[in-house]
Amino acid sequence: MKTALEDWPERSRELQQLLARSGLGDRAAFATLYERTSAHLFAVVLRIQRDRAIAEDLLQDIYVAVWKAAASFDAARSQPLTWLTGIARNRAIDSLRRAQAQPRTESLTHDEDDGPDRLDQIADEADGPLALLDRASDARALGQCMEHLSPPQRQSVALAFFDGLTHAEVADRLREPLGTVKSWVRRALSTLRGCLERSVLQDEKKGA
Repeated sequence: MKTALEDWPERSRELQQLLARSGLGDRAAFATLYERTSAHLFAVVLRIQRDRAIAEDLLQDIYVAVWKAAASFDAARSQPLTWLTGIARNRAIDSLRRAQAQPRTESLTHDEDDGPDRLDQIADEADGPLALLDRASDARALGQCMEHLSPPQRQSVALAFFDGLTHAEVADRLREPLGTVKSWVRRALSTLRGCLERSVLQDEKKGA
């Protein structure tokens, strides 16, 4: 007798395997899962949360939640993309509810360092930080790239990516405003991405 899993399309079976490996702590599998699903989940979030900057922050939080919950995925209850979409939709809806419950404030100051948001690239086909780390042959590349960050940026990105905390949890841990922490993480990811891309290119040239 065929199982429900055997009736799934090939993509769903592949995503199920990636989720299973992610649940066991396999970062390479998680990076691949991100690459194959982030554009879809980002579109889901944007349909609910129209503010692109908030949607980008939510996408990071969603994948932190996926990393934590991957081991609990039940193939008997839903297909992987359905499960992932549910997490994304719930996070986006929750963000709207929180925004409605809190008064809006706007800063009267402008940070001259704030240019175009580099996270516009987060849902594209380019490699993200996790994928670049997995492709880098030299494990010291991360340490070297982290040296280019300011101490607050290093601390916040380490808490967000390596300890799996959300932006709100990082802000609470560091006792800093949420907006400040988000800015640190955004800039840190932009710097790390550029540095790791250069490291990967150098590794590939050496291996050519």
